[in-house]
Amino acid sequence: MPSYRSLFRTPEFTPLFLASSAQTAAQTMGGLALGTLVYRATGSPLLSALSMFGPSLAQVLGATFLLSGSDRLPPRTTLSVIAGAFAAGTAFQAVPGLPPGVLLGVVLLLGLVAALGGGVRWGLVNEILTKDRYLAGRSLFNIMNGLTQTVGYATGGVLLAVISPRTCLLLAATLYLTAALLLRLGLTARPPRATGRPSVAATWRTNAVLWSSRPRRLTYLGLWVPNGLIVGCESLYVSYAPTSAGTLFACAAVGMLVGDVTVGRLLSPEARARLATPLLLLLAVPYLAFAAHPPLPLAMLCVTLASVGFGASLVQQERLMTLTPGDLSGHALGLHSAGMLTLQGVSAAVAGSLAQLISPAAGMTLMAGASVTVTVALALAGREGRSQVRNTRGRLDAEA
Repeated sequence: MPSYRSLFRTPEFTPLFLASSAQTAAQTMGGLALGTLVYRATGSPLLSALSMFGPSLAQVLGATFLLSGSDRLPPRTTLSVIAGAFAAGTAFQAVPGLPPGVLLGVVLLLGLVAALGGGVRWGLVNEILTKDRYLAGRSLFNIMNGLTQTVGYATGGVLLAVISPRTCLLLAATLYLTAALLLRLGLTARPPRATGRPSVAATWRTNAVLWSSRPRRLTYLGLWVPNGLIVGCESLYVSYAPTSAGTLFACAAVGMLVGDVTVGRLLSPEARARLATPLLLLLAVPYLAFAAHPPLPLAMLCVTLASVGFGASLVQQERLMTLTPGDLSGHALGLHSAGMLTLQGVSAAVAGSLAQLISPAAGMTLMAGASVTVTVALALAGREGRSQVRNTRGRLDAEA
């Protein structure tokens, strides 16, 4: 696999990487600040979870109406405008006196805008890097996300102890604005990857094409559902440990970093192909320990260990790219991103509702159990599909 260092010698990769780092830092700091602000005002685990992960709920609308723009809009302009919109929206959330309903409305609007950004960004990565460098590039982006989230949540936790959540939101808005400038000044004015105007009809048509393949369907479900259910567990950190949520988020980011480095750099392609299901199980099983309401040190250990399992997404993304035509790569990756974030938002809402009815610890346990069940079901479905293909090939060979 190409070295990480060689990626930075690729034109346009560095500004895109730095801008994404700034956006991730802004998202972590801003999300923690907003979740804390809403929880202090309402005492509601559900509203706190929705304020942090609510943008993901709007992804389903983006996947339905906007994704055709992933390959049909100029990447530089689209990405810089999206970052600027997040800067403005996050700054608005810092206005004193806004009711929680208005804050959540802004969260959902930003999530709708973000639905388009995932497809444009990852399609551009696929365009900038050669095919043999794509996995290394995505691995490096995931590592950056883990490191930035670790620093961002740790920094956000410290800042919230000394300054107000609204000041943290303004700092996050500044980071978004920095990302917009990096994208505008650092990327070249590339043309769209596909012809035609973005439209709802084009989005639906391409979604239908991508969904028509059974192997792609199973890959998408594996990317969306087990991951999303575990993010529902993460959405309850604030209500589970109100004064230590930043610590738990940082532990999750560390575990994610370990998983991405292991999958992206240390494993052979053959080993990666065999580890998708075990990694998805690892992602969920440690959260079952929350049934005993573990103390903070043990909770930190469980969260760190579980988050190593997020490395499964690299394996599944590699599989998705092998199953997808090149001219649909941006749309396919955008559908992956939008679907994954949608399930994360839905899971956050479900987990928050469970926490209100029972407890945050019990809510985490139920979400983790559901993730294990889905992972096992998808593994069995994939095995059955491969058996059917082998049997069909055997009959054809016998007839020949």
